[in-house]
Amino acid sequence: MVFFLIIFGIVLVAADQIIKYWAAEVLMPVKEMSFIHFGDIEILGLKYTENTGAAFSSFRGEKWFLIGFVSLMLVFLVVFTIKYKYKRPVFLISSVMIISGGLGNLIDRIRMGYVIDYLDVKLFNFAIFNFADICVVLGAAMMLVFILFAEPKLAKADEEQKEQNDEQA
Repeated sequence: MVFFLIIFGIVLVAADQIIKYWAAEVLMPVKEMSFIHFGDIEILGLKYTENTGAAFSSFRGEKWFLIGFVSLMLVFLVVFTIKYKYKRPVFLISSVMIISGGLGNLIDRIRMGYVIDYLDVKLFNFAIFNFADICVVLGAAMMLVFILFAEPKLAKADEEQKEQNDEQA
């Protein structure tokens, strides 16, 4: 499982960096292009932006704060996962998604001082984002649902199984 998680994380970070490279090489010169649409209704566009802030451009220009904060959060998540020895696949996969997304954006922020964003929702007014952001949000949503709903039931089942094993011994 650990080998799979490491490969999964590497693939996510590599995919993020490859897409951002494409955005810098192909999308930046044209600034914007159509991506997904139904007839005249544009759903998702591609728009090159350099975000010096965090989500929704909050903390704009606070490069070192964001580098420090994201680094601490990534270390915390790794240590938390290792310390509490979470073995549940959903928790581990969601952790890897959050870590990979955070690492993808951290690489940009350290290397260039900004994060390349390119996905522009056209159906409604929304922040422009990237693949790493999707990894963080989906991973966090999966983890939240797991912790709130699945983990209590799984922990109860584990406890019942342990009691059953103790009775049989």
